[in-house]
Amino acid sequence: MGYAWEKGRAKTMPNKNQFSRVGAIDLVRALTMVLMIFVNDLWSLKGVPVWLEHVASGVDGMGLSDVVFPAFLFIVGLSLPFAVSSRQARGDSLGSTVLHILGRSVALLVMGVFLVNGETIHEATGIPRLIWNVLSCVCFILIWNAYPKTMNIWLQRGLKALGAAVLLVMAVTYRGGDGTETFAPQWWGILGLIGWAYLAAGLVTALAQGRLIVLALAWLAFAGLSLAWAAGLVPALLHIIPEPIIGGTLTALVLGGAVIGRMFQLWQPPENEKKNDNLRMTLAFAAIAAALVALGFFTRQFWGISKLSATPAWLFLCSAITLAAFVALYWIGDVARQGKWFGFVKPAGTDTLLCYLMPYLVYAAMAYSALTLPDVLVTGGVGLIKSLLLALICVWLAGGLSRLGIKLKL
Repeated sequence: MGYAWEKGRAKTMPNKNQFSRVGAIDLVRALTMVLMIFVNDLWSLKGVPVWLEHVASGVDGMGLSDVVFPAFLFIVGLSLPFAVSSRQARGDSLGSTVLHILGRSVALLVMGVFLVNGETIHEATGIPRLIWNVLSCVCFILIWNAYPKTMNIWLQRGLKALGAAVLLVMAVTYRGGDGTETFAPQWWGILGLIGWAYLAAGLVTALAQGRLIVLALAWLAFAGLSLAWAAGLVPALLHIIPEPIIGGTLTALVLGGAVIGRMFQLWQPPENEKKNDNLRMTLAFAAIAAALVALGFFTRQFWGISKLSATPAWLFLCSAITLAAFVALYWIGDVARQGKWFGFVKPAGTDTLLCYLMPYLVYAAMAYSALTLPDVLVTGGVGLIKSLLLALICVWLAGGLSRLGIKLKL
């Protein structure tokens, strides 16, 4: 299943399984997005079990909320070899693939920065936070929607230009903090962090040209950077590089997924072969997961497990957890062909970015409709059911918008 670029064009080695879609990737992405919306809504509840929440800064440990974001990064990496292979199969050049990666990264950075500025917006801006978020999301859709090919090209360009113009006006008029702060990256936001890590890992994956050893060595390099960053050994001169890259941890999470995705491509058996090929692959992945767990607990003694500090132990343990989830869902969805069990969350796996934006619209709708929930619905177990239902509603809304032709495609 090797492939290489020759004279600016992609040359692929024939293999009928090289570009086959893996349902487990969509499944684990969908369930992770549902969990992300769920844990992001825990702020609205009372009496939430500690193990579901984020662990405070400086505390050694992690709750469910601390596992979701790294899981999503790992899944981004899982998809990378398949995305690169798909573009190569279409005949895209290396340069075209690199430009595509750069474009997606810029889009994620823009979205992350606008949403994170909404967190500290001041009334001097002229609009409240909820409206800022709604306007941002609408503009994101106008700019990056996958418009139907039958739609007038000038209308498409006009809608994209309108979205960009509104964002520009928002950025210029923005005031945050005490009312004097102007529009700035701040901490990049979740989408921005994903954008930086995707940029580094995506470029490595494209340039690796399918060579597993290159991907593995890149993962080792960024895992090493994670260790060096935690130990304070990264020279100050290199701190000009965004922390999601130079800190090592976030990029290593994505690259870890890319390594597994490429291994899966190499190991994926034809449908007419016996399951023992799947068994051998599963045993190999189980050994990798066990090694990651061992690394996690070994490095924990030095820097602890911390999402906020992005420690190496957090990197290794969350990678192992996500790898185990991927393997389990592969057996359920692709081998046993029971992916239909998860059909109700399918939009979260195929329209993931749109699904991520839905809570911003739902929260605004609830606030401006003066909808308030009684304490019984936001407390304890009942509250958890409410947050889960909110996540599923967001998935349903994203699926409905997708059927109407609104599909974010970066």
